[in-house]
Amino acid sequence: MNKWKSKWKDLKNIRFQKAVRVDELSDKVLLLNLYATQVLILIIGVIMLLVQQTDLNTLLSFKPGWGILLWGGGLALLVVAADLIVTRFVPEDVMDDGGVNKRIFAQRPLWHIAVLCLVVSVCEELLFRGAIQHYLGPYWTSILFAAIHVRYLQHWLMTGLVFSISYGIGWIYVHTGSLWTAICAHFIIDFISGCILRYSKEE
Repeated sequence: MNKWKSKWKDLKNIRFQKAVRVDELSDKVLLLNLYATQVLILIIGVIMLLVQQTDLNTLLSFKPGWGILLWGGGLALLVVAADLIVTRFVPEDVMDDGGVNKRIFAQRPLWHIAVLCLVVSVCEELLFRGAIQHYLGPYWTSILFAAIHVRYLQHWLMTGLVFSISYGIGWIYVHTGSLWTAICAHFIIDFISGCILRYSKEE
């Protein structure tokens, strides 16, 4: 009995640490966390696709041809333009993500920005558009996509933008039938945004 009391007392004494702020993480840990998260997303996506017995030839079809670039690139440019407009007229704290994106891209060489954006776009689109959208459709998939971007949830405008971008990507995926369209759009959005953070001058 004393043994169980002792264990219960130990459990009551557990204290959870506060969430680690991004500025407390080293560059190496931040990158490691990003890549580890993407590997996990990729594994979950692949497992779901295997369970669904998805035809990868159809999913990763290049049949739309130039439509992949036209739809993907068109949506991406629309998103970036809208983001620049919103950023110009909305207070900075409303668009604040805790400095995560700036830490990821600001000091990164161009080739590494491209690699990061490619890894993120392939892994996330494989899971969300390739696997989850099969079950939930574009709307609920976009709700889930916005929800996992935890750092934006405290700002309704950022959450709304992430949802809208996700829904747009989901729509062009349905329209073209190729996951490459979604990957293309996601990559261009992230790459341009990363380059803006990397090469924009501090005020």
